[in-house]
Amino acid sequence: MSLLVVGTVAFDAIETPFGKTDKIVGGAASYIALAASYFNRDIHLVSVIGDDFPADFLNTLKKEGVNLDGLQIKAGEKSFFWSGKYHNDLNTRDTLDTQLNVLANFDPIVPEGAKECEFLMLGNLVPAVQQSVINQMNKRPKLIVLDTMNFWMDIAMDDLKKTIAMVDVLTINDSEARQLSGEYSLVKAAQKILQMGPTTLIIKKGEHGALLFNKEEVFFAPALPLEDVYDPTGAGDSFAGGFIGYLAKTKDISFENMKRAIIFGSAMASFTVERFGTERLIGLTQENVEKRVQEFVDLVQFDIAVF
Repeated sequence: MSLLVVGTVAFDAIETPFGKTDKIVGGAASYIALAASYFNRDIHLVSVIGDDFPADFLNTLKKEGVNLDGLQIKAGEKSFFWSGKYHNDLNTRDTLDTQLNVLANFDPIVPEGAKECEFLMLGNLVPAVQQSVINQMNKRPKLIVLDTMNFWMDIAMDDLKKTIAMVDVLTINDSEARQLSGEYSLVKAAQKILQMGPTTLIIKKGEHGALLFNKEEVFFAPALPLEDVYDPTGAGDSFAGGFIGYLAKTKDISFENMKRAIIFGSAMASFTVERFGTERLIGLTQENVEKRVQEFVDLVQFDIAVF
């Protein structure tokens, strides 16, 4: 089924304990679209870039089945840029520089050909911009997934809560879940957040996996222990792309299928962290993905006698 991805297509400059990059391609929508493309080839992207963005990456997106009719290219302007430095644990980072550039006045325009998409993935953006996209759809998508962050909780909580009430699935990390709910226990936090509107909540815990909640059930997916982790920047977005890409492919949004989708999302995130930027997501084969998913299955599969 068709998938609409909304978010940033941008430049990053990243420093981790394992290396440092100059300006490279990043952005939430870049990671989401690439990860989703391994499961679904009917993807529409809505974003904005300046005329400084490399054409070869746009061609890569097109090659992977991503329709760029909704990508605005602003002549004479620069693309969004973010620079950050990660601490030794790779779970915390310092922002060194943020240049909004074209993102400062981004007004998303959903092309007519994308207004009927059955699946909608809202990458991390201003909550009002996310609302604008939902309101432009001709009919409510079969599933709307929202990713957000603590920054919007700090400066736009009311708008964010309005957006959360409009979606089916919310994906945030554990510290954001605690901030949004005011609860330390993630179980209590999840139930409080689910009362805000979504039917499903994903709480990402980085190297410790992810939790999937609805009002009656909870499921835990581990993160794969990796020998080499270079850059966690796009892991959460790749997770979201794999998750919604698999759901769009299977056309099944049941909680049981979301359990499978969260494993596929975790697999795509595990590839992403093995290189800087989007590099590892480009050129993967279906065999690579299937083998990585099997590693997740093997990690948690066991027999036990219950007394």
